[in-house]
Amino acid sequence: MKILLAEDEAQLNRVLTVAMQKSGYDVDSVFNGQEAVDAVKKHPYDVIIMDIMMPVKNGLDAVKEIRSTGDKTYIMMLTAKSEIDDKVTGLDVGADDYLTKPFSLKELLARLRSKERRSEDYNSTQELNYDNLKLDLNSQELSSNNSISLSKQETGLMRYFLLNPGKAISTEELFNHVWKNEDESEDVVWVYISFLRSKLASIGANVQISGEKGGEFCLERLERA
Repeated sequence: MKILLAEDEAQLNRVLTVAMQKSGYDVDSVFNGQEAVDAVKKHPYDVIIMDIMMPVKNGLDAVKEIRSTGDKTYIMMLTAKSEIDDKVTGLDVGADDYLTKPFSLKELLARLRSKERRSEDYNSTQELNYDNLKLDLNSQELSSNNSISLSKQETGLMRYFLLNPGKAISTEELFNHVWKNEDESEDVVWVYISFLRSKLASIGANVQISGEKGGEFCLERLERA
């Protein structure tokens, strides 16, 4: 999983980052709420760990801004306060879980493993939309002006793009999220990108997948003359 850690206390930030990296996670770390918002706009994450008390922009305001864009990334709040109001406020603005400081590394890593195990079930939404494009996850049908059926891999790939529109996503990230432990090479990503491009055009979608083989790809709106 790719994780964004937003924690302004430098030593704690470093300890948490190293612990998560040693557990096999890809971690980006920032030190205030605005940096977190900016990072989420540019990159896809599986988990955001957000401290509440931070400079420039606090964690609650940062979560509120992230959710206002339609971003559905799983968010865990960190708070030094034990009052129930802080926990309720965090959940109300869009957080999914919280940890009260001080907490153990074992507990944090256990929660991340739990999240990883149920990652496929986290987004219970069975329909995803972007501009005039709709993906029905139950029927594996992609529709716009017309509709077309997708394979399992095409559906997984399109789902990840629709959860992260406008973000640059590397070939490696796409491969890890869709094919996981399957016996394939990363070249398969380009093959399925080509399939999806053809299908998006055939149904008259107002969006496209930009990018070149082996590089980064982005689901974005078509520029009309």
